[in-house]
Amino acid sequence: MNISIIGAGNVGATLALRTLENSLGDVMLIDIVPGLAEGKAIDIADSAPIVGHDRRITGSSDFGRLSGSDIVVITAGLARKPGMSRDDLIYQNAGIIKTIALTIKKLAPKAIVIVVTNPLDVMSFYAHRLLGFDRSRGMGMAGTLDAARFKNILSEELGVPRSLIETMVLGCHGDTMVPLISKTFVDKKPLRSVMKPEAIARVVKRTQDRGAEVVALLKTGSAYYSPSAGVLEIIAAIKDDTKATLSVSTLLEGEYGMKGFFLGVPATVGRSGVQKIVPVDMDPDEKEAFRISAEKTKELLKVLPDA
Repeated sequence: MNISIIGAGNVGATLALRTLENSLGDVMLIDIVPGLAEGKAIDIADSAPIVGHDRRITGSSDFGRLSGSDIVVITAGLARKPGMSRDDLIYQNAGIIKTIALTIKKLAPKAIVIVVTNPLDVMSFYAHRLLGFDRSRGMGMAGTLDAARFKNILSEELGVPRSLIETMVLGCHGDTMVPLISKTFVDKKPLRSVMKPEAIARVVKRTQDRGAEVVALLKTGSAYYSPSAGVLEIIAAIKDDTKATLSVSTLLEGEYGMKGFFLGVPATVGRSGVQKIVPVDMDPDEKEAFRISAEKTKELLKVLPDA
């Protein structure tokens, strides 16, 4: 499988390393900054004999190298600075997405496209509109990362292994994301039976603010280890055709009573991309939170430039 990653910054380069070390495919790492992708590709390749894999990675500033890609991951874009929300990036990153999407459409018209650039749901929608692909071949990485963050914080709070926690996070990739408490279990027990409401509310808030917490601490960038792991989970499902149910940002066409925009929902992911959106029952308060998250995402679409 040929996997192209556009953007050789922290997310893109870390994803390239993870992809190779998990033997998911050969990687083409692309960045407009001369020498950046080439240098990181050489460095990553030199680690292969030690780690022990035979996958290949090539770096380039030539977007023509996208040709023949099976999967294209878009990580390029401006990262948040302390005090910024993901939504503050919409104007700058829309221009970047437009250039990239039109290039993919021309050179890799059969590829599955995964967007990581923020604001994620809006950029995923914009890329989809520009590409004109079937909805199965376009998605944004969000819920896999958000669920991992929720699990990790719960694990710390409760002092239990992460592997014993089951959960899912829906809605937009931002401060209105919706961790589904009704679908969260700790060692098969409902979360509400092992944690008090005020503690659950605190953990939900920490999850919603986790990205901003990392940005504030780093001061010169945003998270990249966990986002790259979130993308890796999606790539693995596509490559191995696992038909795993993952929370991804995808185009709604009437599901959940919504239509015409991207939002994070559970979906079956396999070789053809998003194969089926999975319905999930929610409590009334969760439904309302999901509606609010959707409305915020729809509002942001109004300021997108024309395709």
